[in-house]
Amino acid sequence: MKRTFLLTILAALPAVLMPLAAAGQVSPAVGKDSAGRGEGSYKWEAFAGFGYTSLNQVNLSRSGLMGVNASITRDWGKYFGITADGAYYKYAIVSGNPGKPSVDAVLFGPVVHGELFGKLSGFARGLLGGEHSGGESQTPNISFAGGIGGGMEYKLSPRLSLRASGDDIASSFSLINNSKALGYSPHKHWNSRAAFGVVYRF
Repeated sequence: MKRTFLLTILAALPAVLMPLAAAGQVSPAVGKDSAGRGEGSYKWEAFAGFGYTSLNQVNLSRSGLMGVNASITRDWGKYFGITADGAYYKYAIVSGNPGKPSVDAVLFGPVVHGELFGKLSGFARGLLGGEHSGGESQTPNISFAGGIGGGMEYKLSPRLSLRASGDDIASSFSLINNSKALGYSPHKHWNSRAAFGVVYRF
């Protein structure tokens, strides 16, 4: 009787311990965010690259300007972030602009992003801030600016991505040579922007 009881216990022991051992070998699920990285791994992303803007606030301009565009974004969760965007444009695409115009801008705003397919993700953003128009004697030469835009990213690694983006930014500048008697008569202008570069997450 004792022998049968002992064999029963010995037979039951592996049956009890086996599921526990198997469960201990299963890796816990790791959440992934929209860029495919471990959830919460990287909360910041920095972008730098080539930038372009049209030049509608400069009358008689025949060319947009090339320059650099950079931004820093702080992510909260999978889909939402706050971005600070800076740009400086100086070099004409083709000749024909009056004077030597340049444009620089500092903009801030919310961004919503998410995975689209495989290594491809997208984002949309709203931006508000200021824009400065230089080199062509506009008065005033600083304006409130803002608009909307978005873009696509292709993930090269958990930290690195390629990004292409576009925005439509409104500002209010007077035409060149407007007289003070007319109050400089500022008018709203919409400028299309484009950028292409590299995103680094940390």
